[in-house]
Amino acid sequence: MTTWNVRTETTDDIPAIRDILLAAFPTGAEADIVDALRADPGAWIGDLSMVAATPEGDPVGYALLSRCRVDGAPALALAPCAVLPCAQRTGAGSAAIRAALEAARARGENLVLVLGHADYYPRFGFVPASRFGIRPPFDVPDEAMMALALDGDRAVPTGTIGYPAAFGV
Repeated sequence: MTTWNVRTETTDDIPAIRDILLAAFPTGAEADIVDALRADPGAWIGDLSMVAATPEGDPVGYALLSRCRVDGAPALALAPCAVLPCAQRTGAGSAAIRAALEAARARGENLVLVLGHADYYPRFGFVPASRFGIRPPFDVPDEAMMALALDGDRAVPTGTIGYPAAFGV
């Protein structure tokens, strides 16, 4: 198992992040979403954009948390997460996600939402968002829309998720 160096993205990482997203997804939509989020001061939180790099410093994995809302209350959206195909199933994605979640916790954030595979994200503590009374603004299987409360002692808002404009929903 490789030891990944996980860090906040730098300006120099932007082309490599785009390459990761283009390699990991069938279209450029996710790469375009990240570019649009970077340009949105209401959504972009620079220290929650995480790169997993090889010991030599080459970025291979990426995880982004950006600002979203649940009926007006602040929350974070975990999207996108991606790993270069040659580094998938090596822990690079998990390392980037864990670092992003820890950075969010350190910032005092409480709620993270993700639309994803129900057999992958629970390893980080995610559960169906419906357990918190949270729903997406579109139809998806209940088990695919997940939430994570970073501080179990704090209340979690209920209601409908409001995504930044970059997501197009």
